[in-house]
Amino acid sequence: MGEFIESIQRIIALVERRQGIGDDTALNGIRLLCRHIENFALQQTISSFEGRWGSWTPYQDCGSEYLQSFSLRVERPQGGGDDTAANNIEFRCTNGKLLFGGGMSWGDWGSWSGQCSNGICGIMTKVEKPQGGVDDTALNNVQFRCCEE
Repeated sequence: MGEFIESIQRIIALVERRQGIGDDTALNGIRLLCRHIENFALQQTISSFEGRWGSWTPYQDCGSEYLQSFSLRVERPQGGGDDTAANNIEFRCTNGKLLFGGGMSWGDWGSWSGQCSNGICGIMTKVEKPQGGVDDTALNNVQFRCCEE
């Protein structure tokens, strides 16, 4: 993002809705909007690899604050059933506001990540490639990098 201090203040998620008949993948991707702390006109969207199904949810933001920690909702393997892996994500802003990823309600919420005292500045996702006619899961895990102290 250049030679200026950055913070991430907005999120958007790629979510495939319940398919009924067919393969569900749920959470397929996450994008974060980085903005310059002093000049909001300087901004850049960052993401990692994304699955190919679903639609982008509307942006959510922390206002003038930034993302501090997250929790991922994950469904355990279903055996012979339809696996989805990561289904939803929730972020906590430095002002205490919670942002929900707009995903599905399957599975359980994991523990909250450690807190990034200067916000979140990077993303890395684990995404299963399309399986070609068998059970797809898309996004399986995510890691975020804290901004440097």
